[in-house]
Amino acid sequence: MWSLLKSKIWQWRSVLITAPSATVVVILLCWSGILQILELAALDRLFMLRPLESRDERIVIVEIDEEAVRQVGHPIPDKELAKILENLKQRQPRAIGLDIYRDLPVGEGKESLTKVFESTPNLVGVQKVVESIDGSGVNPPPVLKKHDQVGANDLPIDRDGKIRRTLFYLADKNNKNIFSFSFKLAYIYLQDIGIEVSQTEDFSVKVGKVIFKPFAGNDGGYVHTSAQGYQVLLNYRGDIDKFRIISLIDVLHNRIPKDLIHGRIVLIGSTASSLKDLFYTPYRDNIVSSPKRMAGVTIHANAISQILSAELDNRPLIKTWNQPLEWLWIYIWSLLGATLTWLLRSDRRKTLPPSTISLAGSCLLGISYFSFLYGWWIPVVPPMLGLVGSAVGITGYLAQSAGKIRKTFGRYLNDEVVANLLESPEGLKLGGQRRNITIFTSDLRGFTATSERLPAEEVIKVINLYLGYMADIITDYQGTIDEFMGDGILVLFGAPTAREDDATRAIACAVAMQQAMEPVNKKMKEMGLPKLEMGIGINTGEVVVGNIGSEKRTKYGIVGKQVNLTYRIESYTVGGQIFISESTLKQAEPIVKIIGEREVKPKGVQQPITIYEVGGIAGNYNLYLQKEEEKFFPLPETIPFEYAVLDGKDISNTLQKAKLIQLSENAGLVEINLDEVISIPHPLTNMKINLLISVNNTGKSGDIYAKVLEQPAGKNNFYIRFTNKPPEVEEYLNSTYDSIKK
Repeated sequence: MWSLLKSKIWQWRSVLITAPSATVVVILLCWSGILQILELAALDRLFMLRPLESRDERIVIVEIDEEAVRQVGHPIPDKELAKILENLKQRQPRAIGLDIYRDLPVGEGKESLTKVFESTPNLVGVQKVVESIDGSGVNPPPVLKKHDQVGANDLPIDRDGKIRRTLFYLADKNNKNIFSFSFKLAYIYLQDIGIEVSQTEDFSVKVGKVIFKPFAGNDGGYVHTSAQGYQVLLNYRGDIDKFRIISLIDVLHNRIPKDLIHGRIVLIGSTASSLKDLFYTPYRDNIVSSPKRMAGVTIHANAISQILSAELDNRPLIKTWNQPLEWLWIYIWSLLGATLTWLLRSDRRKTLPPSTISLAGSCLLGISYFSFLYGWWIPVVPPMLGLVGSAVGITGYLAQSAGKIRKTFGRYLNDEVVANLLESPEGLKLGGQRRNITIFTSDLRGFTATSERLPAEEVIKVINLYLGYMADIITDYQGTIDEFMGDGILVLFGAPTAREDDATRAIACAVAMQQAMEPVNKKMKEMGLPKLEMGIGINTGEVVVGNIGSEKRTKYGIVGKQVNLTYRIESYTVGGQIFISESTLKQAEPIVKIIGEREVKPKGVQQPITIYEVGGIAGNYNLYLQKEEEKFFPLPETIPFEYAVLDGKDISNTLQKAKLIQLSENAGLVEINLDEVISIPHPLTNMKINLLISVNNTGKSGDIYAKVLEQPAGKNNFYIRFTNKPPEVEEYLNSTYDSIKK
C-alpha cells in the first residue's frame, strides 16, 4: 500500500509541487495589491452583466439639472429653497434629504428657510466630515444640526477613483460618530414603518432581521484598504433611472404629480455636470465603453435602497469569503489547472489542453457570475491566475522533460528522429514505410577477442571512448545512429529525412571516422591498451524504416535484406578499410576516390556482387585515408602455426598447419604444404591462428585472428593481415619484426 502511494506521489509530483507553488505566488501577488485593480474591474463587469433590476418606488430624486441652474441660479437662494421644501412637505413624504450644503445664508429668505427647517422633523441636511486634499470639511445647516437632523454625505473612494462602498457612520475630528446621510434617511423611513434598527453583540448594524457586516480592509478583491468608519459594500441597483425623478423647477412651481411624494423618501441633489457633484462607479454605457459618472444624489439613493430592500424585499447584500476560504479557492483552481494539463499531456491534439483550460476558465467565470447574482463576491482574477499559472507551470515542466528526453534520445538518435518522435503526431506510431536509404555499419576488428582479455570495466571504458568520437562525427554528417551493438554501429543516411547527398555524406562520414581512429588510438596508448582498428561497410537499397516493437517498448529501426547485405560487406574489411556497394557508388557523387574493387558472393546472395574500396573523397570534404605500404622481411626461422577457418562467428573444427615465412608490421606471408592442408583459404577469409612455438613459456600461443588478403602470392603462399593479437604474441611478433628489418 505504501509503495503504491509512493509511486503515485512520484508520478504526480509535478502537480503536487506546481499547484501549491502557483497558489503561494498568486497569494503573494494578491497581498502585494497588484491584483486589486484587476479584481475590482472584474467586479464592475459583474455589475454590468447581471440582469437589470426593477425601479425602487420608495425613493424620489428631485434633480437639480442644468435647466434648474439657469432658471434658479446656484447656489439656490434661501427663498426658493424654502418654497421647494414647503411644497414637498405638503405632499407628506416619509423623509426629505437635502443633499445641498447650506451652512451659510444665500440671498433673501433666510427666515423662511429657518422656519421650514424648524418645522420639518423628517428633513435631513448634509455636512462634509472628512477633509480631503481638494477641500476641507463643510459644516451642516446650524438649525438642522441643533435638532440632530444632519448626515455626512462623505463617500469612500477607491484607488481607481470609483465608489463601490458606502458609509453607515464615521467619526468627525472630535472622534464623535456621525451617521451618514443615506443611513439617516433610511433609519427615519424604517422607524416610521415599525422596523427596528439596532446593533448586535459584536456592534454590527442590524436592520430588522438583516445584519450588515462592516467592511474589512481585505474583503473580496480589496487589499490593505482603509476601513475607517462603518463601511459596507454597495450593491448598486443602477443609475438614476432606477428611481422616480422630478425636476427642481416642477417642484418649485408645485407641478408635482399626485401620489409621487407621499410616503416616500425624497432626495434633493444636483445632477448637472456644471456643479461637479459626479463620481465614477462600476457602471458605464456598455461593457467596452469608458466609465460614466453618476450623480452623488443617485449614489445616496442606491445606498438607501440597499438598506431598505435588504429587509423589505430580501434583496441580497454583497458578501465575501474570509481569507482562508479565498486561499483554498485559489488552490482548488491551481490544482485543477495543473491536473488537467498533466492528464492531457499525452494527447496528440495540441489544441486540446489550452481549450480545456479555457473551458475551465469559463466555468470559473460562470461560477463567479451566478454567485454574484445571489450576492456573493467570489474572487475571479486570483483563481484564474492560479488556473493558468499552474497550467503554464506544468507545460514548462513537460517542455523541460521533453528537453531532457530529447537530450537523452540524442545520445542514440539524430535530432531529427527525436523531433519526429516528440513533435510529429505520427512520430510514436508503430509501423514503417519503404524507403531507399544508405545503410552504414562499422565494427572494430578483433575487438571481441581483446575484450575477453580485459576487465569488464576496461571494456566499457574503451567502447565509450571509441563510440564517443564516432557518434560526434556521425552527428556532424547528419547520420541517424540507429543502434550501438557492442563495438558496432548501425547508421542510417536518409531516414527519417531523405536528402539528395545521403550516399555521399555516408562515404565522407566513413572517411572522417577512419581518420578519427588516430586520436582514439593515441588515447588507447596513454591507457596502456592495444591499438584499435575499424572496418566500415556502406550499402544503399530499399528497406522498411519506422517504429518497430510493441506498444510498451519501441525502437526506431530498419528491416530488410539490404541491412544484412551491409553487414556482409563490412565483414570483408580489415582495419582501416571502407567498402561500399555498387548501388552506393552509383548514388554518390563522382568526387569519391576508389582505390580498389573486388567481386564477392556474400552469404544469402544468389549472384556475385562488386564492392569498392574507398580511399577518400574530394570536393568540399577533401578527406583522404593514408595507406601505408606493408614492408615484408623474410624470417630467419619460419614460425609454424595451426589455423581454423571462420564461417561468420563459427570456428571450423578442422585444424590445418602452415608457417609464417615473411613478416611486416601488421601482416605476414604464409607458406603451406599442399599435401598437409585441404585447400588454400580464399581471399577475405577470416581465420583463427595459434603459433606452435613457446610464447610466454606455453606450448602454443593464444588465439590470433587474421584475414586472408587478396594480394597475389606464390602457388603455395597467401598473405594474411592480423586483426587481433594477444599482448604476448604482439610483443613477440613486434620484437621479431624489429630484429629482421634492421
